[in-house]
Amino acid sequence: MAALPAAIEERLAVWDLRLDGPVTHGSHALVIPVTQSGTPLVLRMNAPSEDVAAHVEALRFWRGRGTVLLVDAEPSAGAMLLERLDMRRSALDLPSDEAMAVLGVMARRLAVPAPATVRSTADLARVRSAGLEAEWERQGRPFDVAFLREGEKAAGALVRTSSHLAVNGDSHSAQVLAGGREPWLTVDPILLRGDIAYDFARVLWTRLDDMPDRAAILDHLTVLADAASLDRDHVRDSVVFRAVDYWLWGLAAGLTEDPLRCHRLTTALTHPA
Repeated sequence: MAALPAAIEERLAVWDLRLDGPVTHGSHALVIPVTQSGTPLVLRMNAPSEDVAAHVEALRFWRGRGTVLLVDAEPSAGAMLLERLDMRRSALDLPSDEAMAVLGVMARRLAVPAPATVRSTADLARVRSAGLEAEWERQGRPFDVAFLREGEKAAGALVRTSSHLAVNGDSHSAQVLAGGREPWLTVDPILLRGDIAYDFARVLWTRLDDMPDRAAILDHLTVLADAASLDRDHVRDSVVFRAVDYWLWGLAAGLTEDPLRCHRLTTALTHPA
């Protein structure tokens, strides 16, 4: 924090930027409206612990296709120069069912052939699913074994994929802002390769508080699957696996809200009414 003012001043000078509005922030970065030769942009300064290089890699890969456009970057300084989006309007401002449609279409928009060197969703799912029971035991069996078995069974939907499409591994409503080139653009994508439904559990659980009952959860899942042109049962399986996986991870990390959401989401998708 002590070094941040000087780091900002250096980026302003190196990239010939002029301040152009109040500073905002999210959970991991400071966002500073600037102009460069009259063009409105934003200077994003990340905390040193953030993997800025991975974000830069993802944005350079998509080159503005469904994502915020990267103008310049200096990963060693935690700095990115980005096109300016509407920072006051995200998909969080949409009704939750409309947000599901936007994020489903976004997943399909980003699904272009990915480099073979990018991490595979199948590999990630294989490693995580293999360790589910050991983690469940380590934590003292924190939930009914039936949920664990449902998660293990559902993992096959992701492990068996032969897809080589690009996937955003951090997809949720707060990461999608209103844009000019396209109506909605993703910020902070994580580039993966494989099954585009891989992170759909996060899409749902981040808006789960807006879904009053099981029927609403199922309706939202259907909207999401249809918007992404994916089979509903496949999306259901991918969501169940990821929800059980994140449920355990969240408990281990000391989270208090998301494990409850994962419990509710998994219950809705595995237990008949």
